[in-house]
Amino acid sequence: MVSYKELGLVNTKEMFAKAVKGGYAIPAFNFNTMEQMQAIVQAAVETKSPVIMQVSKGARNYANATILRYMAQGAVEYAKELGCANPQIVLHLDHGDSFELCKDCIDMGFSSVMIDGSSLPYEENIALAKKVVDYAHQFDVTVEAELGVLAGVEDEVSSAVSHYTKPEEVVDFATRTGCDSLAISIGTSHGAYKFTPAQCTRDPKTGKLVPPPLAFDVLSEIEKQLPGFPIVLHGSSSVPQDEVDTINKFGGKLPDAVGIPEEQLRKASESAVCKINIDSDSRLAMTAAIRKYLAENPSHFDPRQYLKPARENMKKMYIHKIVNVLGSNDKL
Repeated sequence: MVSYKELGLVNTKEMFAKAVKGGYAIPAFNFNTMEQMQAIVQAAVETKSPVIMQVSKGARNYANATILRYMAQGAVEYAKELGCANPQIVLHLDHGDSFELCKDCIDMGFSSVMIDGSSLPYEENIALAKKVVDYAHQFDVTVEAELGVLAGVEDEVSSAVSHYTKPEEVVDFATRTGCDSLAISIGTSHGAYKFTPAQCTRDPKTGKLVPPPLAFDVLSEIEKQLPGFPIVLHGSSSVPQDEVDTINKFGGKLPDAVGIPEEQLRKASESAVCKINIDSDSRLAMTAAIRKYLAENPSHFDPRQYLKPARENMKKMYIHKIVNVLGSNDKL
């Protein structure tokens, strides 16, 4: 058993309470590589922001659970080395699909876990979430659960259709599970293709797809039912068109990729939404920089040569999200 406190990590309880009260959201950035982790830490330190570093089941398997534990500890020490005396870093499991996986992550030093039983019948979702909560709370680990289903594909999480969270269920669900935060479905979705062209309109000037608005009426009703309770939005990448255009320019093929408009995420972050998940935007920023570098430097083959601009591009994107979208800067 490894306690996250020994690694210098924190759980989400205090940072979420401050975010709800302060009208901003904590960035939850997925990472799969050392360069992503470095960029996340650099951005958080430079903006004085708390941050959630999260990994999916697939990312954890890719990295190796033991290596990941030391990477998390290294992230905390790296933040201190960069000048942050008291970094607020969470290591979070994204979309845990079983009690066993959540337990293993808790035992290996995670400070927060998500149990995603949203595809299960309502009572089974409650039972699974409560089982995880009962175990996690013994070790002061916070738990995120999900009610409602997001469409899209990201790692091992996929659904063809979305189902909005039912506001009339949230009080019962949160009370019976004891979860610390609740991921809801109000129109966000996973991946770089969050909406089909048929679901969007096209800007007559640019020809770009314009996605449908988020269901803020559902969010507002959930806030009324659970005042002050931490709400989470998954699938909240904006899919920046400049990164998509760069990828396509240098040999990629991402037609009609579209995400959540940043002005809608800003609006959400000013509500009870206190954690916003961003994964695809990081992947796009990394891939765009790598494709551009290799196309312009065909004789180069040292990974450090193309991973350095990739890291810088991700860092720029993280800083932009923290300062201009989530408002979590200067909160340490």
